[in-house]
Amino acid sequence: MPRKTDTLRSLSAQLARFAAARDWDQFHNPKNLAMALAGEAGEVLEHFQWLTPAEAANLPAATRAEVALECADVLLFLLRLTDKLDIDLAAAASKKLALNAKKYPVAKSRGKATKYDRL
Repeated sequence: MPRKTDTLRSLSAQLARFAAARDWDQFHNPKNLAMALAGEAGEVLEHFQWLTPAEAANLPAATRAEVALECADVLLFLLRLTDKLDIDLAAAASKKLALNAKKYPVAKSRGKATKYDRL
C-alpha cells in the first residue's frame, strides 16, 4: 500500500502534467490558485447551507457524490497551490497536527469546542 505522502506527490505530479498539457501554468500563480481554492470550498459549503446537522450527516447518495467531486476540486487546487509554492503538504499537515496537539492537550480540550487560548 502506498504511503499517503507518496500518493499526494503522485497526484500533484499528475495534476502538474494535466495543467502543462493545457498550457494552464500561465494562470496557475499562487494568488489565482488561492482564489480558486476558496471558490471551490464555497461550492462544498453550498451543499450544506440550510441543512440541519442530522441532514448534513445523512446526505442523499446523489448529493454525497456531488460533495465528493467538490471536495476533490478543493484538494486539487490545494495541491496545485502547494506545488507552486514548493510546500510539502503532508509534512506541513504533520507539523500542524503536532502544533495543535500542544495547543489542545487532551486533558484540557477533550469534549470541548473551546478555542485554545480560552482553555
